[in-house]
Amino acid sequence: MQPAKDQLDLGRRWRPALLSYFLRRVRDHAEAEDLTQELIAKLLKHEGDQFASPEAYIFQMASNLLADRSRRMKVRAQYRELLGRSEDAGIDPIDPFRVAAGRAELSVLATALASLPERTQTIFILYRLENLGQDKIAETFGISVSAVKKHVARAMAGLMKEMRSAP
Repeated sequence: MQPAKDQLDLGRRWRPALLSYFLRRVRDHAEAEDLTQELIAKLLKHEGDQFASPEAYIFQMASNLLADRSRRMKVRAQYRELLGRSEDAGIDPIDPFRVAAGRAELSVLATALASLPERTQTIFILYRLENLGQDKIAETFGISVSAVKKHVARAMAGLMKEMRSAP
């Protein structure tokens, strides 16, 4: 016999019984069709093998396929639940593209920060990153609070300009 004819015979012989078997269990025609096709493809790999009870073997394979499907669905459901909980907690999922984009932005920010005058850079870091009060910064540098505000504003303007012009 030719391989194409064997495949056709195998499909004709087992497709209705397998489709019925899967439909009773998954109750979704498209899913049952997919499972039937997957099982027939697996059977084609074993064509020519001799089994004591081919029917039992085929339906055991079908049962195993359903068990695999069930495990996959359970893992996916657990993953979706985990994602849902992390979204509710305000946690962003780790996304490699976002990580890479964040690193690129951070690099641009670090370069822009390094290009600021030293005093402005230090005041900005103390105020924005170290959360030191403007009055404490003014006292440390021996300048007015107004001057501290101007340094912070100048730093913000420079950083925003650099961030906007970055690719």
